[in-house]
Formats: sequence, C-alpha cells, structure tokens
Amino acid sequence: MAHISFDQTGLKKFVNDNELGEMQAMVNAADDELRNGTGAGADFRDWLHLPTDYDKEEFARIKAAAKKIQSDSDILVVIGIGGSYLGARMAVDFLHNTFYQAQKAADRKYPLVLFAGNSLSSTYVHDLIELIGDKDFSVNVVSKSGTTTEPSIAFRIFKNLLIKKYGEDEANKRIYATTDKAKGALKTEADAHGYESFVIQDGIGGRYSVLSPVGLLPIAVSGGDINQLMAGAAQAEKDYTDPKLENNEAYQYAAYRNILYRKGYETELLENYEPNMTMFAEWWKQLAGESEGKD
Repeated sequence: MAHISFDQTGLKKFVNDNELGEMQAMVNAADDELRNGTGAGADFRDWLHLPTDYDKEEFARIKAAAKKIQSDSDILVVIGIGGSYLGARMAVDFLHNTFYQAQKAADRKYPLVLFAGNSLSSTYVHDLIELIGDKDFSVNVVSKSGTTTEPSIAFRIFKNLLIKKYGEDEANKRIYATTDKAKGALKTEADAHGYESFVIQDGIGGRYSVLSPVGLLPIAVSGGDINQLMAGAAQAEKDYTDPKLENNEAYQYAAYRNILYRKGYETELLENYEPNMTMFAEWWKQLAGESEGKD
C-alpha cells in the first residue's frame, strides 16, 4: 500500500533541530485531551476510531445499495454541500480516469457520479438536467438537518424529475437519504416515503464524514473499493496513535506549523500539480477553514 510521507528537509533554515523535540510536552497534552475527551469539541471525536468502529450491518447495506444503483442507473446525483460532498467528490476524482465524465458508459463500467446542491447556480442545475436527459438516474441526498438552503432546493428539483420520469413509488426507491438517525426534516421525509436511509453519526462532523455513509455510498457507486478504503484508514488509525513525534508524521506536521506560526510565518500554501487532485485541494481548504477559521 502506498504511504504518504512528510518531508521536512526544507524547514532546516527556519527551525532548529532542538525545537521539534521541545514541542513534545505540548503534543502529549494535546493528544491526552483528544484521546480522553477533555478538550474543546469532545462530542465530535468519533472520527478517531471510525475506520474500525463502524456499523458493519450498515456498511453491508451501503454496498448492496451501490450494486442496485449500478444495476439500474446511468447516473447518481449526490446532493450535499461542504463536508457533505467535498470528500466524496475528491475521492471520485482521484480514483478514476482524468476524463472520467467524458468516457463512454461501457468504458467507465460504473454509473457517473455527479454532484448538486453545493451552490445556487441555476445554470449548473440546468446543465446537469440536460446531461441526464433520458438516462436512468438515482439521487443520494446528504444532509444532517434537511433544511440547508442549497441542498434543499436541489433535492426538490431532482426529486420532482424522478417522480415525473418514474412515478412516485419507483422514484422513492431511487432516493437514498444520508441523514440524522432520529430527527430533522430529511429524516422525517425519508421515513414517510420509505427512502433507504443511512446515518450520519452524531459524533462525526462534516469535515470528517468521508469515511461515513456520506462518502462511502458515492465512492462505492463509482466503482471504488470501500473495503480497501476502510482498510487503509484503519492502518492510518494505527499509525497515528503514537504521540511520540519521531513516530507520528501527522503530529510532526502540526508541531512544525505551530513553531513556524509563532515565528511569524502565518500563511500556509498547499500546492498541487496533479489535476486529479484538484478537489483534494478544495476539500483541504474546507478542512482547514472549518478547523481553524471559526476561532
């Protein structure tokens, strides 16, 4: 399995050799708060063990739903905004051919996964409807509450298209809701109409939801191997458990950022030269913005 490595050699003229070691006490304190839930945001730590501690029955339902969509749909429209779409779109982009959207269905082998509800652009919606044309399609609507403006509008449009094309009963079988386990407008509608539903766990924030049904269903529909995805994530969970800086590249990165920030280097650039990773950069921006930009 390929492993992402952290190369800090370019930092030598900015950070002295002893400075990283001096961060270990701060790292230990942060790690202790994170592991024991004594710090801010303690209610949203389920991502720590998500790669190994997840609902296996629901995971099997996700794979079954993906197979059904693959058998009856040429296109899956995923409706969501922010963390409810960026991670999935990032994965679909980098797992597939650069010109995935332009490939013939026979060459692509799996449904085209397209995204809506992440803006209020009427042009985008018009063009997406035109692209769908008379093709068979299904919808995966992703929203914790079901009341966020952009996804709500898009879902109304594409739900009506499904009903017009297939009738209400068949349309209900082509709508998959990823939402709260017990409450919210989307959960209420899903229960009322019998949509197959998947749960956004209470302790998973949007920015970490790619390994939950939010990301797993679209990735599986596109032909991605979600068994291997979770296996890789489980390995990462294991690799990044040790708080010792010499053993944990994630903490090394965080420690270097802290050192540089306190020296006045307050701007960080993420540069990326692989076109298939464009949406990875967009996802990273959201991760950084939600993690740090609100405080």
